[in-house]
Amino acid sequence: MSRLLNLATTEAVGQEVTIYGWVNTRRDMGKITFFDMRDRSGLLQVVLVPAELDDVSREIVTGIRPEYCLSITGLVQARGAKQLNPNLPTGTVELLAKHVEILNPSKTPPFELEDTSGINEELRMKYRYLDLRSARMQRNIRLRDKLVTFMRDYLHGQDFVEIETPYITKGTPEGAREFLIPSRTQPGQFYALPQSPQQFKQLLMVGGMERYFQVARCFRDEDQRGDRQPEFTQLDLEMSFVERENVLNLIEDMMIKMVQTVTPEKHIQQIPFPRLSYQEAMDKYGSDKPDLREDKDDPNLLAFAWVIDFPFFEATEDGGWTFSHNPFSRPKPEHVPWLMEKSHIGEILTTQYDIVLNGYEAGGGSIRNHEPEALKRVFEIMGFDEEGIQKQFGHMLESFTYGAPPHGGIAPGIDRIAMILANEPNIREVIAFPKTGDGRDLLMGAPSEMPQKNLDEVNIQIKKK
Repeated sequence: MSRLLNLATTEAVGQEVTIYGWVNTRRDMGKITFFDMRDRSGLLQVVLVPAELDDVSREIVTGIRPEYCLSITGLVQARGAKQLNPNLPTGTVELLAKHVEILNPSKTPPFELEDTSGINEELRMKYRYLDLRSARMQRNIRLRDKLVTFMRDYLHGQDFVEIETPYITKGTPEGAREFLIPSRTQPGQFYALPQSPQQFKQLLMVGGMERYFQVARCFRDEDQRGDRQPEFTQLDLEMSFVERENVLNLIEDMMIKMVQTVTPEKHIQQIPFPRLSYQEAMDKYGSDKPDLREDKDDPNLLAFAWVIDFPFFEATEDGGWTFSHNPFSRPKPEHVPWLMEKSHIGEILTTQYDIVLNGYEAGGGSIRNHEPEALKRVFEIMGFDEEGIQKQFGHMLESFTYGAPPHGGIAPGIDRIAMILANEPNIREVIAFPKTGDGRDLLMGAPSEMPQKNLDEVNIQIKKK
């Protein structure tokens, strides 16, 4: 199957070529018909003159409608001066069709595909495969690909190793509700989908990998909103033998170069990124992810900032304590004695750092507790007894007894960063197959009931309300 992309026809004037794609629009001008053919590279005008077509093609052209999938062979010719289209990358040429083949006809789509931004979102999600054909969604998904490709290349250039970690693992209390997977072979036992690769990436540091990253899927069974999904993607990374400044400097450099490379039309408001303590951000802006843009009407303005010095613990309603961000964080060096003594709990500050962008949390991380006794103190403050600590986190504590190095990391959110760079209102617009705001997959029909046989195999009984 020899093929030339639409965009490449500008370099093929006078040649007979074959293109493949979809009919974007059809125009009939008397006996002459025009197709705007669409492929991944863009649009190309095709001219269909009855006298130039073979007999078979001449007969089928009359029935062809938008979104038909076609193969067209013809002669690339330069447009006349009055027919040039400066708004189209292929606007200097057109294809004079000789042969047309219908690869697959199309029903009339349930909505116009030219611009789907104003279409009911649930209808778009039900027919997501059609929504993805729109220019905006094509642009968004391809922007996301460029973003991820840049991140991978940048980190490989910094001697990071990309390592996959398990999606089926042990449930641990890390802040969000987990998705559970019943074990068929171990009745009454459950796996959990990971909220993040947090424990695995720290174990990789214990394993001497020193610089790890992955484009990680994370799963959280929590109430949804515009910038949340039950499954989402983050650039997960961890580094050994580092302090906070090492991580912040690496990520800041990556973000600056990412913007310059992936979206050069955008500009960063302030370099180096400003830094705010958590308390300063709350006092001044009433938010720990402030929108610092000087001109919020400028779609190409990016205001990055770091928020640091978060409280380690926050009080619970029952008078206890829980972590504010991550139980595996390390306190600021001057507050380590307080942690070990379990004193001044509400005043302990952590090495947690968040990178914020245009009013969104774009990523978060910390320097970790790599000493077993320090990590154990965190769980004791949270109210775990010795048995509970060992049951939930014994594997981590034991690993740290084998020369665990100092380490820290961060996890920028790919969905959110892509959303901001694409100037979209929510992350669903930069995910190929997202869920609705309440966690439904309207395309696949999930979640759904399961046959009783499947439930019996995993020893599940549905509780009737």
